[in-house]
Amino acid sequence: MAKSPAYGQINVETAGRWLHLPAEEDGHVWMLNLMKYHRVAQYADGNAEQISGEAADDKYAPLGPLAAVGATAAFLASVAEQPAGTPAWDRIGIVDYPTRAAFFAMQQRDDFKVQHEHKEAGMEFTIVMGTEPVATGPGTAADGALVLRVRRVAEGGAAADPDGVTPVAHFGVDGVILGDERTWNDVRFDRVRAGAVDALVDLAGVEEQIVVVLAEPRVDRLVETIEAAR
Repeated sequence: MAKSPAYGQINVETAGRWLHLPAEEDGHVWMLNLMKYHRVAQYADGNAEQISGEAADDKYAPLGPLAAVGATAAFLASVAEQPAGTPAWDRIGIVDYPTRAAFFAMQQRDDFKVQHEHKEAGMEFTIVMGTEPVATGPGTAADGALVLRVRRVAEGGAAADPDGVTPVAHFGVDGVILGDERTWNDVRFDRVRAGAVDALVDLAGVEEQIVVVLAEPRVDRLVETIEAAR
C-alpha cells in the first residue's frame, strides 16, 4: 500500500476492497474530491514564486493522465458558501473513471507522478470518495443555487427535502479512499431556491453532513457523464 500523502489518510479497507474487485464487478466510479488549500503552496524547494495553494492545484490538473486511462473531468467548482460541515472547503471536483482499476492505474503513471508535486504543495486537506449515481433530475434547468450535500444518513433514511429543492444528480458512496475517519453514504447535487438552503441543514435522519453552495462551475459534465455511462 502506498504511503498516505500529507493531505489525507488512505483508507486501507476501501483501497484493499477495490484492488481485489474482480474485473466483471468493476465499472464506472465518480470520484468526488473535497479540497481545502494552503493559503501559500508548500513546495519542498521553498516555492520562490509564493503562489497560492489553489494556483498550485491548477498546475497539477492531470488532464493528460486522466485521458490516458479513459477518465473524464466531470465537474469543478469553487465553494461560494458553506452552511454546514467542517473543514471549510475551497473547491469541489469530480472525475468519472471507467473503472476503479483505472483510478489506481493513473496513480502509477510517470506523467501523473511528475504533476503530483503541485497537488502535494497546494493541498492542505482533501477527502476523496468513490460514488455511483442513483438518480438524476430536472435540476439542470431549475432556478436556484447549486448546492452539494455530502451526508451520512442514519438507518431508516433522512426526512424529505423541503419545497424549493430540485434534484440534479444523487449518488451513493462506495467508500472513502482518502480523507479522515469519517464515513459518508449519500451525495446530492440540487438546485435550491433562496430560503430553502437553511432548511437543509437540520433535516431529521442525517447524522452528519457537509453543505456547500457552489459558484458557477468551471466544468460541468456531471449529468452528461452519467447518461453516457448508462
